[in-house]
Amino acid sequence: MSTASIFNIQRFSLHDGPGIRTTVFFKGCNLSCAWCHNPESFSIRPQISLDRKKCSSCGRCVEACPQRLHRISPEGTHLFSTNGCSACGKCVDACPTQALTLIGRQMELEEVLAVIRKDARYYGPSGGGVTCSGGEATLQYEFLLELLSACKREGFHTYLETNGLATWERLQKLAEVTDLFLFDFKHSDDSLHRLYTGSSNRPILENLERLLGQGSFVCLRCPIIPTINDTDAHFSAIRELKARYPQLAGLELMPYHDIGVSKWKSIGSGYTLESVRPPTPETIAEWNRKAGIESSKP
Repeated sequence: MSTASIFNIQRFSLHDGPGIRTTVFFKGCNLSCAWCHNPESFSIRPQISLDRKKCSSCGRCVEACPQRLHRISPEGTHLFSTNGCSACGKCVDACPTQALTLIGRQMELEEVLAVIRKDARYYGPSGGGVTCSGGEATLQYEFLLELLSACKREGFHTYLETNGLATWERLQKLAEVTDLFLFDFKHSDDSLHRLYTGSSNRPILENLERLLGQGSFVCLRCPIIPTINDTDAHFSAIRELKARYPQLAGLELMPYHDIGVSKWKSIGSGYTLESVRPPTPETIAEWNRKAGIESSKP
């Protein structure tokens, strides 16, 4: 039976498409966006997260860890090295304050569907359904295709959030069981796209054109990050895409927020955008005006 690495299933989600939805978050990503608010999704492998605010420095994790990667300093600070961590979860089980969390686990298709079905009665009346997100869900293509196909058989409305960096053959097959793509457009400048995400934007834009060309429903989502892509040139590129593809089902700006900063720290990764601040409502309104969007929602 096929399995996938899943790091969260969020029930009663109101931010990943219309209506009441269940969002399945797949672990693993083929981009490394500097502003990512789900950095725990980068690696497809399970990993340990440490919330220092909850830690009592009791030392039970030190005793439980087979690799001896935890230690408590003389000052009482919990020090944890992720290098060599097998994510066995023994430290998590030993932690009395739930300061340690195991992120990600292998789930079978029926396990995921069992969670999805719990809110099935709300999908129809609210216009909701199931959203697959990540990370980048297309990296676990076989399982994703099975899951979306199963959802369609059960009459659930399906959304797929994607960065668009997948083979066209896979996206074309996924389109058969996806009602709408939430498609990221991160930067219009290819060299800056490479710098901040680790990949060219060219194959992404090619896939966007192919999806729209075959009649798939696509909502374009544009994360706007101060000092990185909040430029007139990028907003002009967004307007051009809107004009070029009038068949877009929606176009939405996604203003930067900093709720992911603590996640970067909790998994032992350095965050390079700590000086960036979330925009004010007035700035967001100005961004939408520059992008030619009357409302921040599609």
